[in-house]
Amino acid sequence: MIETTYDVRIWKISRYNGKRGTTYRVRWSTGSQEHRGSFKTKALADSFRSELVSAQRKGEAFRLDTGLPVSMSRTVEEMSWFDFACAYVDMKWPEQSGNSRKGIAETLTTVTPALLATERGRPDDRTLREALFGWAFNRERRDTVEQPQRVRAALTWLASHTKPVSVLAEPAVLREVLGLIATRLDGKPSAASVVSRKRAVLHNALDYAVERGLLDRNRLPELKWSPPKAVQAIDKRTVVNHQQARKLLDAVRQQGPSGPRLVALFGVMYYAAARPGEAVNLHRQDVTLPELVADPDTGEWCEPEGAWGELLLSESAPETGARWSSTGRRRDRRQLKHRGRGDTRPVPCPPPLVKLLREHMRAYPPKPSGQLFYGLRGGELSQSTYGHAWERARKAALTPAEFASPLAKRPYDLRHAAVSTWLAAGVPPTQVAEWAGHSVNVLLQIYAKVLTGQEKAARNRIQKLLEEPGDT
Repeated sequence: MIETTYDVRIWKISRYNGKRGTTYRVRWSTGSQEHRGSFKTKALADSFRSELVSAQRKGEAFRLDTGLPVSMSRTVEEMSWFDFACAYVDMKWPEQSGNSRKGIAETLTTVTPALLATERGRPDDRTLREALFGWAFNRERRDTVEQPQRVRAALTWLASHTKPVSVLAEPAVLREVLGLIATRLDGKPSAASVVSRKRAVLHNALDYAVERGLLDRNRLPELKWSPPKAVQAIDKRTVVNHQQARKLLDAVRQQGPSGPRLVALFGVMYYAAARPGEAVNLHRQDVTLPELVADPDTGEWCEPEGAWGELLLSESAPETGARWSSTGRRRDRRQLKHRGRGDTRPVPCPPPLVKLLREHMRAYPPKPSGQLFYGLRGGELSQSTYGHAWERARKAALTPAEFASPLAKRPYDLRHAAVSTWLAAGVPPTQVAEWAGHSVNVLLQIYAKVLTGQEKAARNRIQKLLEEPGDT
């Protein structure tokens, strides 16, 4: 049941002079809930405010969820898909990471063609995608003056040529939407993981439509539609063994000029199972190394034999692109994946990684902020920089057959190898899960069988057991 109130307060129109142009804002409250509306001209803002004031003077009830008078509910219930999608983006934006914002925009862009009301005057596909993904579904860019003319024209067309949200109660429309999610632009099937991710966004958007009173219920779970089966286990062909990993790290060192300063970065991924965003964001204060000891013969300071350190991972800085981040920079610093703000994850730092980090900090002293890894000119380390170095290192270290295979195709695959190495070494799964930042269930589903040579070792153990003399 929709809740309403007569406790309504309406403020005067305020003018906002931002870097991207001037807007006029209407602010009002229903009960304890505050609402805002932003308009490009004062006349539009005044017209909207006048409708609110008129309804208040007539003694109309206002909806608590939307903030609008009941007399305007019909307009809300017939909200167009385009307006709703923009409202959904704005609702999700503040609490989402840059990558999540991008994923939402991607999904909404994918499904919108199924919700166009007409083909007459439709922009071409490329312009449509550019206008939706790059501008309409990005809260910070939607109303900016930097929009190219073709984008502005496309958005104007979209504003009045999409179907109402209510059509998403029809199974046929939902099937068409899901069909777009399951198909790439080139007509080939989408990866199961992509389908799963986009379907989850769609499901959440439909729940929001129910919350807004635009749908009576979310019918997506009722639809008999089978998504592609997702492969949960890591492809063992991607995971290097220890010998291959060391060869790759040595090869990275030879990839000048960036290579030498990237060896420790990849070492953190391999020896500590850090995600790339966690490794890039590592700071000096996150690293505890054993104290050096004096060599009794030479008196020189050296690493204590077999001594371990510890990394305390506290934040991740995945590369999202400046357009999607909260700071306007290419990386957004956020809490660790699957963790709350302020949570940390201690990870052991084995002797080889102790040595790599010590050498790195001597050659490339941490920045004043404590950041260990940065670009040649002191700026943020880009994904393309370490990605290109990794690709060259693979070509140098691997055989042609290995290079053509999925083996260590991405730096992220070093994390998979680290987790698998711990499991193969007999570390209890609960401990491995804690170090890796996973649940035990996810750990066993994804990582347990990916280490090169692990199957052979398991078979040897079974064979040894079977060859033992039986009871007499």
